[in-house]
Amino acid sequence: MPRLNPVTDDPSGLLDKVSEQLGRVPNLYATMANGPAALEGYLALRGHLVKGKLRARIREQLALLVAQENGCDYCVAAHTFRGKLMKLTDEELLATRVAEDADPHAEAVLRLAREVMRTRGKVDDATLAEVRAAGVTDAEAAEVVAHVALNVLSNYFNHLAQPELDFPAAPALTGPDEEVAR
Repeated sequence: MPRLNPVTDDPSGLLDKVSEQLGRVPNLYATMANGPAALEGYLALRGHLVKGKLRARIREQLALLVAQENGCDYCVAAHTFRGKLMKLTDEELLATRVAEDADPHAEAVLRLAREVMRTRGKVDDATLAEVRAAGVTDAEAAEVVAHVALNVLSNYFNHLAQPELDFPAAPALTGPDEEVAR
């Protein structure tokens, strides 16, 4: 049962913007609208990041990986659903959840994001050298941190609010280090 109620009357018009962008208003957004400043800040950061260097596929993978790392069932379900719409296979979605990808550059981006999360941003020089060797630019590294922050915001908000799941369930793995059977 949700711990915060979704907003049904939104004089700010923010939920109309969400509906225009996504074709509907997921419960995460309707619930975050309780704090219009929070929703507006979230949407602004998201809006800027879609104009960045990282392509849509890797942005979606970053969201799924961060959700997995944080054990956010709502966001794992939402980004699994969105990933399927982007033509990621079930195997690719499972691999993403453990920071793996067949493309070395994408895998380096995912591993950097996981390391940012696990070290709270204190990524060591060796890891940074590895991702740079895989072609990750400084601009991409900066965006990885921003995507981690954006998705931590939605994950933590979901942990607090517990909105009703309005995507097909795709529960998080039991632990961030658990291997996925393929």
